[in-house]
Amino acid sequence: MKKILVLIVVALVTFNAAQARRYPLYKKTTVSDNWKKSPESTWEGKDKVWYKLDKQARLWWSKDGKKWETSKDQTWQDKDGKWLKIHDKKLVWSMDGNTWAEVPEWSWASPNGKWYKFDKDWSLWVKG
Repeated sequence: MKKILVLIVVALVTFNAAQARRYPLYKKTTVSDNWKKSPESTWEGKDKVWYKLDKQARLWWSKDGKKWETSKDQTWQDKDGKWLKIHDKKLVWSMDGNTWAEVPEWSWASPNGKWYKFDKDWSLWVKG
């Protein structure tokens, strides 16, 4: 009886490991997956506010894309209402503004539906 149980457990573990390799829970995104470097290096945030980063990865915002001001809180919102910011040289997000976690692949969907991501040099990439 013990041998049968051990055999069943081994079979289940092997099957699950094989399925996990065939059907991962997330798709690893690379820059070559239809990502193009953003020519303007700007993205649209909530309420039609535009954002960009300077060379020191500080956030700037604009209502018209012409007059830019530095963002006081250095945050913006994605399509789902999560807050994003750059902290300790990482892109992080939060639902409540208190608990922050690193953003997977450093990519997010903007309220206009476009996907954006940063690379290690803070260059902006757009999907599509």
